[in-house]
Amino acid sequence: MNATFSGDTRQPARESNIAAIVSYFEQGIKPAGGPGELGIELEHILVHDDMSPVSYSEKHGVAWLLGQLKEEYPTLTCDAHGDLLGVSRPGEAVTIEPAAQLELSAGPFVDLGRAREVFESFESRVGALLASAGERMLATGYHPTAKARELELIPKRRYQFMDLYLGRKDKHGPCMMRGSASTQVSIDYTSTQDCLRKLRLAFAISPIISLMCDNSPIFEGAPRTHELVRTEIWKHVDDDRCGLVPGVLEPSFDLRRYAEYILDTVSILVPCAKEQWCYSDRTFGDVYADRTMTRAEVEHAVSMFFTDVRLKTYIEIRPADALPIPYAIAYAALVRGLFYDPASLDALDELFSGIRASDYEAAKAALMESGYRAEVYGRPVAELCDAVMDIAMRGLGGDDREHLEPLARLVAARTTLATLAERERDGGAR
Repeated sequence: MNATFSGDTRQPARESNIAAIVSYFEQGIKPAGGPGELGIELEHILVHDDMSPVSYSEKHGVAWLLGQLKEEYPTLTCDAHGDLLGVSRPGEAVTIEPAAQLELSAGPFVDLGRAREVFESFESRVGALLASAGERMLATGYHPTAKARELELIPKRRYQFMDLYLGRKDKHGPCMMRGSASTQVSIDYTSTQDCLRKLRLAFAISPIISLMCDNSPIFEGAPRTHELVRTEIWKHVDDDRCGLVPGVLEPSFDLRRYAEYILDTVSILVPCAKEQWCYSDRTFGDVYADRTMTRAEVEHAVSMFFTDVRLKTYIEIRPADALPIPYAIAYAALVRGLFYDPASLDALDELFSGIRASDYEAAKAALMESGYRAEVYGRPVAELCDAVMDIAMRGLGGDDREHLEPLARLVAARTTLATLAERERDGGAR
């Protein structure tokens, strides 16, 4: 990172850019007393029936698949060369990640039953198309057979630059981009203070969510050597833009500090007229040193950060692996129960008071080593998981409690989808 200061003559527009970023965040403020809407993003890994990878460009690859969906999702996203990169319709966007992981982003949802219907309908339609080509899609956190660097990148200039930069930055950049798949849930905030409070609590709880939603039994084509593969991957991508937002757990943290963090981080790529995207090893503050960023430029800058929780005009909670639909909806129910009930927020404040950055990193390390046997934040993590689940249950209405049950059963059994997959594999081997 290339730190500068508000009065630094190298960045005459720094104060206006801080204001532009803060204003962007503030534009996400929703009226208090809303229905508690959730956005859900679920990524899938596509494989042939023999479990080998499905690429973007092959005969029945992901480009072909997107083409088959155009009639139902008529709004198209293409690159400058005409390559189809996504299709959408109101409330649903089908996009692809760097190695052609297929993502459905849908919502916002008030009714989790409706959310489940949307994702089940999508999986049914895409599953039928893939079956006709001898392919299928998997909701799992990491590619089950391939090594990341063997997977073909899609023809998206942004990803070419990111792959190059992150591949040099640390050892698992390509693993994050090409091999991993996730479930993300987004929530609203009703004021600046509500935003900062939810950010802090979401970060504090992220290691525990990582455990509850662990679904990566395989890493780089081999059985994993420890739990929480996703946590290991993101630890070795880019410390400047992953993990914990600096200072976010401190009571004094504010949106200005978040904006400064964005401006003082290497941009990797910036919009340019000639090639759409151009590589840059300058910070965003230096790139826009002499003028105020537009909203589109702010949105791009924010999108180049991959922290465990990310602020846009909503809060993305990001530590979960890709999950089968019942568990993805259960995860969304968990988030709703924790973050949309005032009593739940108060209970989380009490449960996670005084958490520091060092505690956060220690929690991740302990969970990778010991899973449900770990001690986190000075307590057995199993007890913390029970407490979190109890808070969520009390924060939900009756119908939503039913949606939470699949995840609640895993917690009660002190197990994860990844562990269950390991047991099934080992039992089959015998």
